[in-house]
Amino acid sequence: MKKKQNRRSFLKVSALGSGGMLLSVSWLSSFRAADKEELLNAQADWQEISGYIRIKPDNSIQILAPNPEFGNNVLTSLPMIVAEELDADWKMVEVEQAPFDAAVYGGKGARQFTGGSRSVMMWWKPLREAGAAGRQMLINAAAKSWSVPASEIKTEKGILFHGNKRATYGEMAAKAAQEAIPENISLKELADFDIVRTSKKNVRGKDIVTGKPMFGVDYKAEGMLIAMLQHPPAFGMKLKSFDASRVLKMPGIKDVFSIEVFPEGYERGGFDTRTFNELVAVVGNSTWEVMQARKKLKVEWEKAAEKIEVVQGWGGKSEERIPAGLPSSDAQYKEMEKYAKEKAVVLRKDGDPEAAFARAAKVLERTYTAPFLAHNTMEPMNFFADVSNGKAFMAGPLQAPEMAEATVSKRLGIPVENIDIHMTRMGGGFGRRAYAHYLVEAALVSQKAKAPVKLMYSREDDMTYGIYRPMYTALYRAAIDEKNNLIGFHVKGGGIPEHPIAANRFPAGAVDNYLAEGWQIPSNITIGAFRAPRSNFNAAAEQSFLDELAETLGKDPIDFRLELLERAKSNPVGENNDYDVDRYAGVIKLVKEKSAWGSPENEGKKRGVAAYFCHASYAAHVVDMVEKDGQPYVEKVTTAMDCGIVINPDAAKNMVEGAVVDGIGNSLYGRLSHSDGRAEQNNFDTYRIIRNREAPKVIDVHFVENDIDPTGLGEPPFPPVFGAVANALYQKTGRRQYNQPFQTELPNS
Repeated sequence: MKKKQNRRSFLKVSALGSGGMLLSVSWLSSFRAADKEELLNAQADWQEISGYIRIKPDNSIQILAPNPEFGNNVLTSLPMIVAEELDADWKMVEVEQAPFDAAVYGGKGARQFTGGSRSVMMWWKPLREAGAAGRQMLINAAAKSWSVPASEIKTEKGILFHGNKRATYGEMAAKAAQEAIPENISLKELADFDIVRTSKKNVRGKDIVTGKPMFGVDYKAEGMLIAMLQHPPAFGMKLKSFDASRVLKMPGIKDVFSIEVFPEGYERGGFDTRTFNELVAVVGNSTWEVMQARKKLKVEWEKAAEKIEVVQGWGGKSEERIPAGLPSSDAQYKEMEKYAKEKAVVLRKDGDPEAAFARAAKVLERTYTAPFLAHNTMEPMNFFADVSNGKAFMAGPLQAPEMAEATVSKRLGIPVENIDIHMTRMGGGFGRRAYAHYLVEAALVSQKAKAPVKLMYSREDDMTYGIYRPMYTALYRAAIDEKNNLIGFHVKGGGIPEHPIAANRFPAGAVDNYLAEGWQIPSNITIGAFRAPRSNFNAAAEQSFLDELAETLGKDPIDFRLELLERAKSNPVGENNDYDVDRYAGVIKLVKEKSAWGSPENEGKKRGVAAYFCHASYAAHVVDMVEKDGQPYVEKVTTAMDCGIVINPDAAKNMVEGAVVDGIGNSLYGRLSHSDGRAEQNNFDTYRIIRNREAPKVIDVHFVENDIDPTGLGEPPFPPVFGAVANALYQKTGRRQYNQPFQTELPNS
């Protein structure tokens, strides 16, 4: 950031007519700084201004959070960073969700995007400097007012001090707004933090528990109609014709028509994923009336032909083949078995793995599989759109507004400056709301219906639409010599329609002869980011295999992992190992200590361990398994996390606890299968999720304390849960788990 902008593009300030101070925070390099007149005119309705900190005469401070909130608590944690450097009194801070404005908040390297566990990582330094700049300007104003050196003025919780002189920020705000922007901003020493690293309650906690309207499904507008879509009943099918004559006579129904999400030849963006391109829209006065009418709709479907689509992704343009056919899970598993035996793409090769396996005294070889998974966000997919007169106003829950805005602009032919997207709180996401199709659908329906419309998906609509976690498989092999040493390691992973392998992660770098390969099978079943993409399977398979390998070598599973990490530290193989050995070993050692692994009091417990690195953070779990109602039950989980500086400890602990419960549920029960293209699970009566009574009694979370800049937290604790559960199940049942969900292979299941 510092290389791409100067301090004067960093923020602008303005005195308000009320005597306050408004700071325009330039979060990244390409801000559009607001004019002073614009700021002054905005005071009556300041919440519509992007990227501002407002200090009012009564010493209250309003801070806008740039990223959309979906339960990861960024609406609290990001303003905490600003307030820390501002040296504000947190009790006087009010937080608002910033509106979407790519010109103000956008820039190379960061966006108003919630996903990839990047929110705090992206904003850590920019938000610190924003708060520090505001504090320095207040100090400079006080120094002039009191005729004292600025260096002698101290601040604490929104108060300026010098000897017996004192003033609140609010009292000094108007004068501070006239100060020059500081050229050099000094940040606090980490030891002086008193907001960051302390637990703060969720700023929307009361609104959530009292049911205040804040989610997309709560959004209402005058004259708003409700729309629902009918998509083909199976993957590999498309719309042939429909008859709406009966539906149009039903109460409350305004219109029925078809829409085309993307026209022929459309070049999709990287997040322009959609499964069914031609849909039938039913528009009416209420959700109930539209749902009942849709049941009476007569639609003919036909098989879709294979096609090629151009996608403009992060790495440039590519062609995506979407095959024809009505896929079935049994056939897909057999196809993966076939591909697994064929030549794959070499992703990394160290030493001579072929020779190592040829001379091995023993080879351990195991194959792991996992099915498609549905996101199942608690808030059904929805979005509001009002498209008219060459403009579009849209409101709803989404993770990637900038990319969605670009897609809506391109598809509808509306300039970006004429599109206004309002971000509501999301009732879950973890990838599902990163894709723009449902915004485009809502906009197209509004445009054609010539009315403001809220598009609603039912649970069945979403679960049968796609954008799933992919199907995966991986073959793991270990070569062991006559002295019981590990001399070779081979992983060959594939999937539908992508492989999961991260070739430069552990145990790469710890084995002399190492080979990683990948392959993938095109599919007409669409996939998308799912909490800790690829890692959620890779960790499960890898950590299960390492556990079995440790047993084969006659070693304790924790000691074996630490032994490999010590090798990667003292004599690493290769140069592209993407993990920090000390941090990785640190979480394993911490979870060993906190779980009292190997201690006499835990002798006889059925325990499993796993650790993994992803999204720049490190996580390790020890799972204690018992029997409950005749079934294995996770009674306790001990967790160690290294995610750098923890902004809000209670919120961070909540995040890890959620990941643990989510991981247990998905590993034991999660599965979405298909027969002749039809999803066999379409609601929670057939798609099994974890129940309250099945959640662990205790989740004991510990964070490594260090001064490393914050790294990811929403996703990293999730992947190793799968492996820890699998390894604990082995200790409990005596059977290794190779196929997810594990519950299907358990006794009495």
